[in-house]
Amino acid sequence: MARRIAQNLPTGSRRYRRLETCATNCALHFGGFGFRIRIVNLRFLFLVVLPLWVSGAPLFTNAPVHHGAIGAGEGPAWHADGYLLFTGGGKITKRDADGNVSVFREDAGGANGLLFDREGRLVVCEAARRRVTRTERDGTITVLADNYRGSRFNTPNDLTIDSRGRIYFSDPRYGSRANMEMRDENGRITEGVYRVDAPGKVTRIIAHEVERPNGILVGPGDKHLYVADNNNNTVRGARKLWRFDLRGDGSISPRSRKLIYDWKNARGPDGLKMDGQNRLYVAAGLNVPNPPYETADALRAGVYVLSSGGKLLDFIAIPNDEVTNCAFGGADRQTLFVTAGGHLWSVRAGGSARTR
Repeated sequence: MARRIAQNLPTGSRRYRRLETCATNCALHFGGFGFRIRIVNLRFLFLVVLPLWVSGAPLFTNAPVHHGAIGAGEGPAWHADGYLLFTGGGKITKRDADGNVSVFREDAGGANGLLFDREGRLVVCEAARRRVTRTERDGTITVLADNYRGSRFNTPNDLTIDSRGRIYFSDPRYGSRANMEMRDENGRITEGVYRVDAPGKVTRIIAHEVERPNGILVGPGDKHLYVADNNNNTVRGARKLWRFDLRGDGSISPRSRKLIYDWKNARGPDGLKMDGQNRLYVAAGLNVPNPPYETADALRAGVYVLSSGGKLLDFIAIPNDEVTNCAFGGADRQTLFVTAGGHLWSVRAGGSARTR
């Protein structure tokens, strides 16, 4: 049984290695199904099997639960009042704690990434309108950024907020590149990362340090900025997760760039989140290959759980392509919601994965 489970896991994951170690001596079922051990000798039991079992408590307590094809294309964000928002089909959809689904905003400007700030205001990357907005408590919409030095953004994609309330967002361009205006000082097309200090006050902090920024995340203490570099419609393009040192003024140190994980020729990283133990949860991979750009041989579709330094700890397989993003929510913030091809999935995190 252990060998059969291991065949469905990335070979570098912590769970795979433990299962491989125990395969000839025990049969294991993770996720709350119990376990059965065939004792070879007491020394093996106490020195190998039990330490592995105790230290390897699963991060998740159940298999992913499917909530249906309800338009969950991207941008899951949990509100403290007990509901989840996500984007898809040009609108923002709301799902309450009882599972009831309704339209939150019909014409959402091609909304992609969503996030609530510390005051509970919704910040939105409006890809079609090429801007980032904030919905105030009275329902009015404030435009935070719609241009940089007079040039319109490409398609704002994802965002993150630091402890001081500064907003960072990625600005890639997937699909047609015909109307791209964003250039650097030398006239070169730029797919960058920007910081918003106040409405209209925008600074570019990444120009060409990555190929095509997608998911983005500020780490604890505002010390690091994680950037998903997903040039997925280019042969041999980047499919990498990078980490940069983040300075106190909100700029990055280009020389600090560190490779966290490389999906090589598979579908690269999309949205990502971090839990209270500083583990990264990254949406990536494919179930069906997309030749000639992306394979689906080894790195399948799902959520890759990584240490902050890039060690693969676990993997959550999701059957729908494309797995785009994830967010912790629920009353105790212990449920990981996953958006994938219009479908919404969720999985319960164990006690060791308490969220920040």
